[in-house]
Amino acid sequence: MPNDDLYAVIMAGGSGTRFWPASRVARPKQFLPIAGERAMIAATCDRLEGLVDLDRVLVVTSGELAGQVSECLPDLPRENVLVEPIGRNTAPCVALAALEIERRSPNSVHLVLPADHVIEPATRFRESLAAAVDEARRDSRLVTLGVRPTFPATGYGYIEVGEELARHGDLPAHRVERFVEKPDAERAEAFVASGNFLWNAGIFIWETQSVLASLREHAPGIVQPLADAGRATGLEDLYPTLPALPVDVAVMESATNRSVLPIDYGWNDVGAWTSLPDVTPADAAGNCAAGGGRLMTEGASGNIVYGEDGQLTALIGVDDLVVVRAGDAVLVCPKDRAQDVKRIVERLRDEGPEFL
Repeated sequence: MPNDDLYAVIMAGGSGTRFWPASRVARPKQFLPIAGERAMIAATCDRLEGLVDLDRVLVVTSGELAGQVSECLPDLPRENVLVEPIGRNTAPCVALAALEIERRSPNSVHLVLPADHVIEPATRFRESLAAAVDEARRDSRLVTLGVRPTFPATGYGYIEVGEELARHGDLPAHRVERFVEKPDAERAEAFVASGNFLWNAGIFIWETQSVLASLREHAPGIVQPLADAGRATGLEDLYPTLPALPVDVAVMESATNRSVLPIDYGWNDVGAWTSLPDVTPADAAGNCAAGGGRLMTEGASGNIVYGEDGQLTALIGVDDLVVVRAGDAVLVCPKDRAQDVKRIVERLRDEGPEFL
């Protein structure tokens, strides 16, 4: 059952440039049906159903995107949309939300979630979150979820797991030994082989007072100016002066009261077009389609296609391509060059900003 002292914070201010041209400055990835029929932010909120009531879900985003939050989450109270004047990474986002939750419920626990992950099954995810809430209340722990790695990824940060500290039902909570930034291939292979490392999913659970105390200890230059500014006064001038740090660096790397709960079910941060086959069903030839459009193929295999509702994409005799049609732009590239979309985005800043 929902807990009256449990809140959730959904971070929804990212730009999602690796999903251009579907993801644009005016409508980034988290507001698109990248991995299903629902916008990713709506699917994130859906996963909390039965654990956190919607009136205790806060979304942190930019002023330009606030309207899309309401469009995707029409029942979310307007006062639950917190606006950052400018993106300064996740630590200021976390501090802004924690201060607002403290005003509403000083003795609460809250979850912090990215808006654009795919996590299945939702029932097991909620079980993990409930266990993490119990761990957070045990001796005021700062808790994160770590994903058991399935391959030696170099694009994720890692968490080294220490001794088991407690059990919540059949779910163990371990001490966090250290956070490790994205490793090279050799180190990633060693991490996975050791069995002592988890992927850092960027999901956090903590008592509101505990995270604020940690921010005041380890990142006073972020939380204190926000606390002094109050609810919204002067944020436009203040925010650009705040250190642009991820909360992992600002708080978690320095804190000592850290716990991690391993998860071994489906998690994907859907970081690039090549992630779609992991979260979208494919046809018999390995072609997968997303976005609501229709796909027809003749002698084509292993392709990744995104088309909007009402659009048809037809592929003949081509293999292993990424084909994206969105609005006034089309992207076509081999799957092994999908990461290079960021080069196009960088060029467009000077050569075609109207397409961003």
